[in-house]
Amino acid sequence: MRWRNLKIASKKVKKGDTFSAEFCITDAIYTGFIELFRDKNPLHTDARFARSKGFAEEVMHGNILGGFLSYFIGECLPQKNVIIHSQEIKYIKPVFKNQELDLTAEVIGAYPSVNAIEFKFYFNEKRTQTQVAKGKIQIGII
Repeated sequence: MRWRNLKIASKKVKKGDTFSAEFCITDAIYTGFIELFRDKNPLHTDARFARSKGFAEEVMHGNILGGFLSYFIGECLPQKNVIIHSQEIKYIKPVFKNQELDLTAEVIGAYPSVNAIEFKFYFNEKRTQTQVAKGKIQIGII
């Protein structure tokens, strides 16, 4: 993963600070998601069904991207005393197994008076840089 300009621990976060990370939806992530949450919808688990709906193969669960966001908040920030207040994600294009994704996030608000930081983020398919999802996430420093 690559991080740049992430200054949350110093409380000097300012509007415009950005970071980036790379993720890949591996077979282990895909099967682990199905095992944990039991979402076996055929769009996600049956290639023939997915193709009949116009997709090249099984579409990955959107909440896998939510898991990547959770990983960012819980594990990648320099400060561990954080909590997600809210998040919003819009899915633009389907994502498939073994697809590599770039996550880019930008601080759009830093509110020291209430210990909150808000980011806008984008997931892009790494090879083509096609945007597949976007949204906002607000965290609190606890």
